[in-house]
Amino acid sequence: MIDGLKNWLGVLLWVSLSVATACSGIERAADLPGSAERNHQSKKSVSEVSFSHEPNVLHVFVGEQHFGDYVYFDRLTPRPYFAGVKAPAGIQVTRYRPPLAGQDLMDHANMHPGVWLSFGDLSGNDYWRLKCVVEHERFIEKPRSDMGKGTFAVRNYYLDQSSENRIAQEEARYTVEVHPEGYLLAVESIFQPYGSTSRIVFGDQEDMGFSIRMHTALVEQFGGEIVDSEGRTGADSIWSQSADWIDYSGELQGKWVGVTLIPHPGNFRESWYHVRDYGLLTANPFGREAMGKGPRSEVIVKKGESLRLRFGVLIHSFDSKQSYNPVHGYRRSLEFVEGGTPKDRCGVSLPLS
Repeated sequence: MIDGLKNWLGVLLWVSLSVATACSGIERAADLPGSAERNHQSKKSVSEVSFSHEPNVLHVFVGEQHFGDYVYFDRLTPRPYFAGVKAPAGIQVTRYRPPLAGQDLMDHANMHPGVWLSFGDLSGNDYWRLKCVVEHERFIEKPRSDMGKGTFAVRNYYLDQSSENRIAQEEARYTVEVHPEGYLLAVESIFQPYGSTSRIVFGDQEDMGFSIRMHTALVEQFGGEIVDSEGRTGADSIWSQSADWIDYSGELQGKWVGVTLIPHPGNFRESWYHVRDYGLLTANPFGREAMGKGPRSEVIVKKGESLRLRFGVLIHSFDSKQSYNPVHGYRRSLEFVEGGTPKDRCGVSLPLS
């Protein structure tokens, strides 16, 4: 599919998920730079990424413009997510959090907060439907800015249904980077069992993987457009299919804005798209049977093994639809992909079934 990948404009959000073994004390917002005020000068370059910290929320800025919020504690949505994500034109591309009555579609108000990674079945525990808790432990790398990008890393624990036992550990690294095409937000993470847990099992459901809930004005029901790298268009045609990328865009405030979701080619398996005309977009490498692509899948990670996941989202805004070509953005995104075979990038060969 890479043949002909030319002339695309966009913004890349690379997401990889990482788990570590050590456990340390919880880091409060007051321990981080920018707790009391935004940690940058009053005048900033339009390409400079900076952060401001409040309890439970890390605000991210590009220049003087708010890019979005990383929310790591929310009683209504007990798993981390990005909310209020904006394109370079300053237009929000994710649904409002909480949804606005009379303006937004109101379904899944807490389950679909903006941009998130979650699993409907991780060792029998359901984090997607908020039946179990993902616990933020601490920032293992404090937010920092450098040469047109900003980065931070966190450690999370996945609790079982009792909310008393940690079964899995995750380290997630996020980077916001500014490019001529737009903004890049990158995360790199690996999962592994925690404590006395001998193994974790990622089950087979359609509600598994990395997701975005689109701004209501951009959804297909209201004129938004969905297209993938194979040339398929519309949620009905693309649902359950795999492709190098999928773009969900539309016109808003006089601009053509949207996101392009790119599963990392080094993931352990291709992703299938769980995409809906009401604005949900998910890259799912786990739901093989649920998506009608083969026998039931179990991705088992044993003690001493780890599973690395990475995804990308290009967040874009242009004066017109004709100014935007997702193909070029995909090609540019490959510049940020590490070398090596998929097995090398996963870090360990897993027994997949």
